[in-house]
Amino acid sequence: MTEFKTIDPAAVEMLKIAAEENISTAFSRAEEVKPCPIGETGACCKICFMGPCRLVGKTTRGVCGADVHTVAARNFARMVAGGASAHSDHGRDLAMTLLHVAKGEGQGYRIRDVAKLHAVARYMGIPTDGRTKEEIALDVATEALANFGRQTGQVTYVTRATKKRQEIWKKLGIVPRGVDREVVETLHRTHEGVDLDPENILRHALRTSLADGWGGSMLATDIGDILFGTPAPISTEINLGVLKEDQVNIIVHGHEPTLSEMIVAAAQDPELIAYAKSKGAKGINLAGICCTGNEILMRHGISPAGNFLHQELAIITGAVEAMIVDVQCIMQALASLAENYHTKLITTSPKAKIPGATHIEFDESRALDSAKEIVRTAIDNYPNRGKTRIPPIKNRLVAGFSHEYLNYMQGGIYRGSFRPLNDAIVQGRIRGAAGVVGCNNARVPQDEGIYNLVKEFVANDVLVVVTGCAATGSAKYGLLSPEIWAATGKGLREVCEAVGVPPVLHLGSCVDNSRILTVLTQMATEGGLGEDIDDLPAVGICPEYMCEKAIAIGTYFVASGAYVLFGVHSPVSASDVVTRLMTEGWESQVGGKLEFEPDWRKILEKSLAHIDKKREKLGLVPWDPNRFGKSGDAVMMEYLKTVAASK
Repeated sequence: MTEFKTIDPAAVEMLKIAAEENISTAFSRAEEVKPCPIGETGACCKICFMGPCRLVGKTTRGVCGADVHTVAARNFARMVAGGASAHSDHGRDLAMTLLHVAKGEGQGYRIRDVAKLHAVARYMGIPTDGRTKEEIALDVATEALANFGRQTGQVTYVTRATKKRQEIWKKLGIVPRGVDREVVETLHRTHEGVDLDPENILRHALRTSLADGWGGSMLATDIGDILFGTPAPISTEINLGVLKEDQVNIIVHGHEPTLSEMIVAAAQDPELIAYAKSKGAKGINLAGICCTGNEILMRHGISPAGNFLHQELAIITGAVEAMIVDVQCIMQALASLAENYHTKLITTSPKAKIPGATHIEFDESRALDSAKEIVRTAIDNYPNRGKTRIPPIKNRLVAGFSHEYLNYMQGGIYRGSFRPLNDAIVQGRIRGAAGVVGCNNARVPQDEGIYNLVKEFVANDVLVVVTGCAATGSAKYGLLSPEIWAATGKGLREVCEAVGVPPVLHLGSCVDNSRILTVLTQMATEGGLGEDIDDLPAVGICPEYMCEKAIAIGTYFVASGAYVLFGVHSPVSASDVVTRLMTEGWESQVGGKLEFEPDWRKILEKSLAHIDKKREKLGLVPWDPNRFGKSGDAVMMEYLKTVAASK
């Protein structure tokens, strides 16, 4: 742990400057604003105006008689609803964009991946033979939008789960109908005086989360691929050192790829590049932060400037002409911070305005023109730049691993499958798999848990997939670069070298956790590792969860059969009943469970124990770190080292 609660040297450098100049950041505010110890544990009820009721000490019930177990369950369910609404609204916006494109509207957008369009149409039962891509896209968009308002039946993608999983959901009555219906019902159930049974409340939280994971988020990923292209491996650099001293620096921050895709196009426009040069710059440099950064990284190789807690630090460099934001994870503090520098904070969404920011509304009907207007505003600001302090710190990374590419890498176009991965796990070359995902949280040292968990997993032959700010956090320290091979377990390294993938796979933004659902489902259906996700030697971890979206994601993975561990603290620790329902109760019902563990070392210990337990239950050979590692590649590398040493 450092003085500034971060392990990132670039962040440390900028925080020293902030401290010297008396600039407030999330790091300093986390020290000044202490969390409420009652609300932190889920023991505060604000549902009605007879309260808030704080259920601590001798106070065991609120004015209405609700006990701490009901209160903690309601608070948790509302977090799930909030997170599901955010990611699913993202999916709705993409479905609307696809609808516009299918109708010949939406300036600058087009269908980039026709094969993915056809694949999604097949999932939806939409005919493709003899039809134009626009006709197919119109039906896909219409069906996608129906998933939000559907009142009966089920969301379309439920059928992509294993047969066993679908039966579990049906038996429990948690098959999601429509995204909006489940979110609204959660809010209704948790209104004062409605559902007062903690177990019943949490069961509907599972249903709501599934509407997100197998509904809104999965649709967002698929439609994003259709419109902007399905990612494939791509290499670039990361961290604040990617900012350019002699170029117009523009940062896109938020979550909507409809905006960032057009900003990428505008920043590459020859006319605007010439305009930037007329202002004294050598060009336009685009960088990303948060999930927008991951979207344009995966598809265009645009360098990320950092993850969530870097948004203020980027402005403190003094080198950013404009920070362009849309929705989610955007700090209100950016507006007052930008007043200390020349940076223009530009909001673009009618859903998300910030007092003190410049608002240039992004109009998807004239998307490219809107993006050019925004970029031109940034260029006009370049002559106002003062002193810059860009830390010379950056690292290489490789990203862009979609489910489709992983399938292809394991067998080519005609024989693509997950059989090689499953076989490697069965043989013990790979011990298991771990997803390390989620946010940054200023209450804990930035990236510490993320970095250490990923490093220890690959050293112990556990294949790792990363998304969101955890992916960015891993990349900043070289964990997504070729250098990671030296710290990778022998068996895992052999497999990854043979297949041609790194041991840490960047799968995209937060909504792209749905890619992990797809990967786990295909592993289960491929054979050799049981019948469903709850049979797999795999675990999901969110070391630095920060917002409701993370809670929704973790819950839909649990409902899908995964063992999920969160760091930071437990938001339901005030209730032993709710805590037990999320662990023992959910495990008996859906095969997955949710735990909160602040210590990353204990998370690692629990994760490896779970993976080994699942291996034993499947009857697989025990993992042995020294059993493998003598492949042809490894032998040749040792031979070359010997030859080099003898010269």
